[in-house]
Amino acid sequence: MIFTTTNSVDGYRVSEYKGIVSGIAVNTQKLKMTFSMDKYYKAMQESMSEIKEIAFQQLKNNAIALNANAVIGIKVDIELTQSNSTVVSVTGTAVSIVK
Repeated sequence: MIFTTTNSVDGYRVSEYKGIVSGIAVNTQKLKMTFSMDKYYKAMQESMSEIKEIAFQQLKNNAIALNANAVIGIKVDIELTQSNSTVVSVTGTAVSIVK
């Protein structure tokens, strides 16, 4: 499976557009403020990385369900809610590409 933020893949052509796919993940784990901002930021970074991976896995699963072998035009949105939850939304177009 190929993922790209561009609308094409070098050396390939899109043979069929399958549809828009997305993956959304929410981290409801509350991050506690500590006396060390470095520790807080590191925990936030690790949390976002984990949630982003979950969202991309959902995106991939949705593309596979459409028999796609690539997702193009990917857009990633990361939001931090007032309650310190992290929300990651990944959206793209599932396609079949050929050399």
